[in-house]
Amino acid sequence: MDAEDAALLAAVRDGSQQAFNLLVDRHQQAVRVFLRRLVGANDADDVAQETFLALWTQARMFRGGSPVRTWLLGIAWRKAKDTQRSWFRRRRRDQAWHESRDDHEEFSADMQRAMEQAMASLSLDQRAAVTLCLAFGLSHVEASATMNLPLGTVKSHVARGREKLHALLGDE
Repeated sequence: MDAEDAALLAAVRDGSQQAFNLLVDRHQQAVRVFLRRLVGANDADDVAQETFLALWTQARMFRGGSPVRTWLLGIAWRKAKDTQRSWFRRRRRDQAWHESRDDHEEFSADMQRAMEQAMASLSLDQRAAVTLCLAFGLSHVEASATMNLPLGTVKSHVARGREKLHALLGDE
């Protein structure tokens, strides 16, 4: 698939809308799942759209040192970082609302909600590293390239994130 993706990206550089659509079709699910885990379901589609707009406008910047998917996830990561400030404001507002709710409502949430809350407790860097390595199966080296962080930092984020998730969720 990497050779096909590279050929499609070359066609996008030449202005092929069809090649662009094929690349979006191939990678949109991975980008959207990654972004949902970083910025939440409400903002994931908007940030994904920005990511694919960047694919169209910045196709010439791809140097081929990594798979196209890794490059796209890197763009998505940077777009998520760009929206971090407004996300934190909204998170504080939402957290205040949740704290005002009855405690019994919080404990009746299913495992999906528990996982979302546990992931939200991680820093943005930890969420990204955990998602890339544990959910997407990227190596630490690939995650390091995607996030543009040193390899040791990514390994620390994964380890600390995993420990915190385990502490919050237990063996489930």
